[in-house]
Amino acid sequence: MTDVPDTLHLTVQHLRPGLAIATVAGDMDTRTADSLRRKASEIIEEGCPHLILDLAQVRFCDSAGLSALIGLWHAAQAAGGALGLADVPDRLMRMLVLTGVDAVLPVHATAAEALTTMTNGPSTSTADRSGAQSP
Repeated sequence: MTDVPDTLHLTVQHLRPGLAIATVAGDMDTRTADSLRRKASEIIEEGCPHLILDLAQVRFCDSAGLSALIGLWHAAQAAGGALGLADVPDRLMRMLVLTGVDAVLPVHATAAEALTTMTNGPSTSTADRSGAQSP
């Protein structure tokens, strides 16, 4: 487990070459966002450009945490990969929707769903958490 200062922990599982799941636990805020960005960027740069962030254990996220997620999305794209979010807590999901970030960052109900999508490619439509279909 990689400890990030204060109240954030990052646990990484390498699934296959180029693909990893990072479980994020704790708070994604002004105290921890830079460390989260740095640690997850290292995963991408060290050969895992396809990264799934399992956010089920995130207790709190502020704008700095949101900025870190966007920065990681850019890093994954620049490395020829993709960033997927999984098990996003309701409060964070509302933040993603209100800011429009959910239109950019792929959000999956579970890490298994994210893994399937990132392994097989996206489907022609995706379901949001309410079950409504979007193009």
